[in-house]
Amino acid sequence: MSLKKIITIIGARPQIIKAAALSRAIREAYADQLTELIVHTGQHYDENMSDVFFTELEIPKPAFNLNVGSGSHAVMTAKMMEGLESIFLSEKPDAVLVYGDTNSTLAAAMAAAKIHIPVIHVEAGLRSFNKAMPEELNRIACDHMSSLLFSPTKAGLENLKNEGFDLTPSKKAQINHPNIYHCGDIMFDNSLYFSDLSEEKSSVLEEHGLQKNQFILCTIHRDSNTDDIRNINAIFRALLEIQSETNLDILLPIHPRTKQKMEELLDRTLLEKITHSKGIKIIPPTGFLDIISLEKNAKLIITDSGGVQKEAYFFKKPCVILREQTEWIEIVENGNARLTGANEKLIVQHTMELLAKSDFSYPELFGNGQAAKFICAKILEDLLC
Repeated sequence: MSLKKIITIIGARPQIIKAAALSRAIREAYADQLTELIVHTGQHYDENMSDVFFTELEIPKPAFNLNVGSGSHAVMTAKMMEGLESIFLSEKPDAVLVYGDTNSTLAAAMAAAKIHIPVIHVEAGLRSFNKAMPEELNRIACDHMSSLLFSPTKAGLENLKNEGFDLTPSKKAQINHPNIYHCGDIMFDNSLYFSDLSEEKSSVLEEHGLQKNQFILCTIHRDSNTDDIRNINAIFRALLEIQSETNLDILLPIHPRTKQKMEELLDRTLLEKITHSKGIKIIPPTGFLDIISLEKNAKLIITDSGGVQKEAYFFKKPCVILREQTEWIEIVENGNARLTGANEKLIVQHTMELLAKSDFSYPELFGNGQAAKFICAKILEDLLC
């Protein structure tokens, strides 16, 4: 078999991290069959939110960076499509691989599918069933433009089946009859691989005076929370109350959008209290090894991030989800997480209840940590055969 070329598209922090697992699998087991070219759209362009991850996770540096930066959904997506189409036409990949549900995902899938390059979608089939979320529109559209779909959960397979996809694999995957697999979660691969490394290399607990299982980790970045004056104020009022009630430190690695919106939208008295609170520690964005260490050692996690929700489950931590819906419904149904949206009362209530709860269970919902190698094998067997 001749060496096959895939182009992997990344643009946001979680996609950079996910790419580490696939790049590692290619390097360790498929280097004689697959070659990977990475394209960074520049959707996240803050140095602490992207460049640091390439070094830390040993991911090959991107061959191309579109440097799209911020803008409206339409402007960003259009710029990406234009740049990506040009790269696809010049590089002539055998397939384009995309992750998740960002504007980068949508732009790459559409640009590739329209010039008849097969699309591989990792994290297919996930649904929040809320089309007001841009991510929901992106993931639905991407699934329907893909030739090979990999779902991290069995629920994802059921969602695709309910949308009319045929789950019976064909001899050669194609856009009109994509092959669909439950592969497990590629981030579980990474969490297992980097867990021990974080113990060796991360000093984030010591740097911020944190004790194991004696702090709450919080991440907030979703625009429905950061850009809505009522929501952002409700969330930070809840954090103040939780810190006061529990006397636990709350560590918040601050997303650039959140930092900006705190200064713009928070009530001045509330902002003053947050800024001078000894128990609420706001720090710059952290590297992946640091966030792994924080997740492993937190007592509870409060987040609106889809990725952090899962990682809380990987490391057996209860989680309060600052969203009305989640695509990872299994962790809610199993009792490991609670949905609160930006409801101040619910955030406090569910945090206190989860902190008091002890009878958690963690069944194997996200595979066995070998998703990336499974994906590589199926790309070669079903698509590039």
